[in-house]
Amino acid sequence: MHIEFHGAAGGVTGSCHLLEVAGKRLLIDCGMYQGSRELEQENAEPFGFDPASIDYVLLTHAHLDHCGRLPLLVKRGFRGEIITTGATRDLAKLVMMDSAHLAEEEARRKTHQARLAGSRETIAPLYSVLDVFDTLDYFGRWIDYNNPTRIDRGIRATFIDAGHILGSACILLHLHEGDRRLKILFSGDLGNKGRPILRDPASPPKADVVVMESTYGNRCHKPVPSSVAELYEGILDTLDRGGNVIIPTFALERAQEILYFLREGIDQKLIPRYLPVFLDSPMAISATEIFRRHPECYDRETCAIFREGSDPFGLPELHFTRETAESMRLNQIDSGAVIMAGSGMCTGGRVRHHLKHNLARPECSVIFVGYAARGTLARAIIDGARKVHIFGKQIPVNARIYTIGGFSAHADQAELVAWHRHTGKPGKTFLVHGENDAITTLADKLQPSPVEIPQLHQRYPL
Repeated sequence: MHIEFHGAAGGVTGSCHLLEVAGKRLLIDCGMYQGSRELEQENAEPFGFDPASIDYVLLTHAHLDHCGRLPLLVKRGFRGEIITTGATRDLAKLVMMDSAHLAEEEARRKTHQARLAGSRETIAPLYSVLDVFDTLDYFGRWIDYNNPTRIDRGIRATFIDAGHILGSACILLHLHEGDRRLKILFSGDLGNKGRPILRDPASPPKADVVVMESTYGNRCHKPVPSSVAELYEGILDTLDRGGNVIIPTFALERAQEILYFLREGIDQKLIPRYLPVFLDSPMAISATEIFRRHPECYDRETCAIFREGSDPFGLPELHFTRETAESMRLNQIDSGAVIMAGSGMCTGGRVRHHLKHNLARPECSVIFVGYAARGTLARAIIDGARKVHIFGKQIPVNARIYTIGGFSAHADQAELVAWHRHTGKPGKTFLVHGENDAITTLADKLQPSPVEIPQLHQRYPL
């Protein structure tokens, strides 16, 4: 038995772990690198293994940094089975299709620039929409939570609710090879307790080996109620100043969560009932529709809202803007609007256009409600940049900037430590999916439990 780390090792994104057992090769996730241009270029590099040699992919959840390179895996030879939960299966289709569209648009743009420069080179996308359709053919079984399932001889998997996004799971593998038996637990991304819509992360089972995320291993979140109050305060303050509120929003979970809190604020008369809210993200709109299909993932409060015939994501003045022309018209609104648009880290998508038109205006606000990796436009603004480059122009940062950490979909340091304590006394814990300070701080907190901090492509016997 061996494990190799081919992503999210020494960094936050690109989760991809290879497990060899009983003559089979399994991947846990196959995600995309996100952040700086250098990281994004790594997506096209070799995986560090032969994709054709992989028998199974077990997918923890549908975020791009966990599923985004699956089409590339198939394009380069994978012919095995992709196994996950039903909700993750639905969301992953949406995420991969959106990623392919963006890759194709970027390739067309670069090809056009090359033509203008006199080159006849045609730039190919990382993968295409057709590659995504091919990938969907390899999605096989979907597994319900807490239902031990035989994957192959000597390999049994149990998916456990991770409370991170819809359908997200920790994966416990019971491995049997010769006279050896081993339980290895992959955390995936763990959720932040006390958030609406989804259940809190389930307590993990005991395990011999743990592979654990560490995104917020060096800090604790603000309480959710105070974060919601700060959101309302930011909106009301901006309305008083006569500006717009721009909320860079991740399409999965965060968009739905903010809609949920806006509905609550209106119901409790804490924000105006007829506040115009624009969800300017075709992907987030489709994700919201998928959310409505999977009530098996909801917590009791959200289930009760549905039973009463209400929509937890419905607002009196909620507008979905799918078409590009509709999105462009939002730039004619000078004041009084809340505009939610992707991407959450401002690395692409429609939010960059809204920042271009509103960031220089002191009466406006930008409210960040999610994680921003190093090298992203969001991180630059959060870190206090006075000017940023958007579409080749320098834009002064005059808008009021809010950073609200309590909405994070990731467990914080205290929750990570408590989760790990429930795993018993694992013989080894591998910390992944975190920046250096977060990983090393969490490693200290987990002492005296044996901890390894793997580097990219590093291999360990189990």
